[in-house]
Amino acid sequence: MWDNMKQTLQKYYYLLLGAVAGLLNGLFGSGGGVAVVPMLEKADIPPKKAHATSIAIILPLSIVSVGFYLYRQNFQIMDALPYVPGGLAGAVVGSLLLKKIPNDLLRRIFGALIIVSSARILFFK
Repeated sequence: MWDNMKQTLQKYYYLLLGAVAGLLNGLFGSGGGVAVVPMLEKADIPPKKAHATSIAIILPLSIVSVGFYLYRQNFQIMDALPYVPGGLAGAVVGSLLLKKIPNDLLRRIFGALIIVSSARILFFK
């Protein structure tokens, strides 16, 4: 009985995690990873797998978000194109580095990035 209850709660947790990721992605553009990684780690998923899973979650969410932004004519797809080659190269390098970075260092880098990003948003335009 306890296992069934645990599985049910886990399903709701995953639905909540997905909803939070989708909301943040729609609002901030791939910002869902900031919430998804810690939530996945809280669900006992190892850090590297949590980061990789977060990326996998963000792809379909970003596709849906860009579809809505295009539909509402909030931006032109041509505005994004100059950033795609560098973004693709960075994604490849990042995925290769993820295998080599120790979990503790990965967690510290992620935390520092969140702190720096937060300070930038709070104190600078």
